[in-house]
Amino acid sequence: MRAVIFRYPTEFPADDIERRVPDAATARELVRERNPQLLELLAHRRERFAPLIAARTDHPPVAGAEDAVLMAFCRLAFRHGSWGDDFHAYHNEGHIFEILGPRLERLIAAIGITSLSLRDWFLLALFAAAHDLRQREVPQFAAGTGSNERASIEETFRILHACGFSRERNAEVFTSIELMIAGSTFDARPAMPAAEFNSAELVVESGGALAQKLDTKLDKHAPGWRADTNVVHALELALVAADLDTANVAEDFPLLMASAERLCLEREMRSHRDPASAASAQPMLDFLTTGQEHYFFDLHRFSSAQGRAAFAAAKLANVQPMRALVRDLRAALPAPRTGNEVLAAFHALANKAR
Repeated sequence: MRAVIFRYPTEFPADDIERRVPDAATARELVRERNPQLLELLAHRRERFAPLIAARTDHPPVAGAEDAVLMAFCRLAFRHGSWGDDFHAYHNEGHIFEILGPRLERLIAAIGITSLSLRDWFLLALFAAAHDLRQREVPQFAAGTGSNERASIEETFRILHACGFSRERNAEVFTSIELMIAGSTFDARPAMPAAEFNSAELVVESGGALAQKLDTKLDKHAPGWRADTNVVHALELALVAADLDTANVAEDFPLLMASAERLCLEREMRSHRDPASAASAQPMLDFLTTGQEHYFFDLHRFSSAQGRAAFAAAKLANVQPMRALVRDLRAALPAPRTGNEVLAAFHALANKAR
């Protein structure tokens, strides 16, 4: 199912994982058996949003929104998470929990539930669950959007249809989630061989999230968009979503370092390097020093006023610990022998920063 704003050249059909979780009933039962904490989180959020739910006038019912989150969660858990056989250390169902749980809670606390509509809060939750659905697509960028993100958009559209949404009744939902997921692209380089493509590496080696450039992409590929209130609002949500996705910079410092480690391990896996080998030594040291500096200080910017209100102060508190860890890690390992040696030193320094 094609996107509704940009006209991409390639469609991404359903795969075996989609057929494994074909509907909301299957997803709900899987979560009940394997990860009931997600149901508890959704119940808590339902209570938190009770005033908005009581006043809602838009379609579909809240259950349909929760079902879409559950379906996306299960599919990522099977495809690249702990339920399947292609585990990605960073892009897995744990990343969904990071955004859907504590990061959304911090945003709610910072701006209040009435600052956004019920539909907007649902879209942020769906973004959390769906923006990383695909991680193994052959690289091909169009309108600045990566193939992983375009495949995730198309799959999310199919999930929405399975949960009772339609483009006719819920145009704002489809428009918004397309821009939100597109904006999470971390690179816009020309196509490259699939064997050389590493989505974990792009976080620290790209030009940052596409969300910050979405307005110029829309000017080029969807002229006249500024007169469409749905697209204007979708862009606003895409900026908030990008801030949620990259708010690891504002986690307590040990959590920030844990996310860096997970991304590092995923990068090595995607590069077919064993952390126990000498081949991983310098790449892992570079990623955890130069790479983290580049991402934290050069690439990362909060894109929305809401994101700045929720996370900017906490990022600032991590500036000095980040500088100290990078400095000390370089000093401790002038010539690392293995990636695991790098990780051991990294752990020691991260724990010291507690």
